[in-house]
Amino acid sequence: MRKASQQRDTAETKIKLSLNLDGTGESKIETGIPFFDHMLTLFSRHSLIDLDVYVDGDVEVDFHHTVEDTGIVLGECIKAALGDKKGIRRYGHAYLPMDETLSRVVIDLSNRPHLEFRFPENTPDAQNFPFSLVEEFFRAVSCNLRANIHAEVLYGRDGHHIAESLFKGLARSLRDAAENDPRVTGIPSTKEVL
Repeated sequence: MRKASQQRDTAETKIKLSLNLDGTGESKIETGIPFFDHMLTLFSRHSLIDLDVYVDGDVEVDFHHTVEDTGIVLGECIKAALGDKKGIRRYGHAYLPMDETLSRVVIDLSNRPHLEFRFPENTPDAQNFPFSLVEEFFRAVSCNLRANIHAEVLYGRDGHHIAESLFKGLARSLRDAAENDPRVTGIPSTKEVL
């Protein structure tokens, strides 16, 4: 089983996170931000990653530190659980509809971090959760997982639906990329290393 866990304490957040890449999508999430809990719960369910997250953050200041630091630890744990990446598919993509919203998320577990995050001008926030934090979360995951992630909101009007479409798209594309493929022998790269 590909598992990892980490505890990270800073002056702004205290995080305990554990995951199992080969799970069934079970989760226990407590970040102090109900909307973010909802996003991480559906991320777990649709990626099939078992995920336990506990965060004690300075949410009285704002949500930024909790969201970004959780993305940092999640990215680091997924990277650790993937190990040397032998036998994985490496690439994944998802078009994810959520009512009036459609997003696309594409991932390469390349060990080269890069985030392209595109969205229409004036994309609305979800109630009580700034849309800018969705991008911060994706950036933190990309940098610390060392993955190339392209996320784009193709269209949408409701801030909740837009955020949910992106989190589910990340989940589904990561699920595909991290899955073992019986036809892949060794590292899925002509360089023989990722």
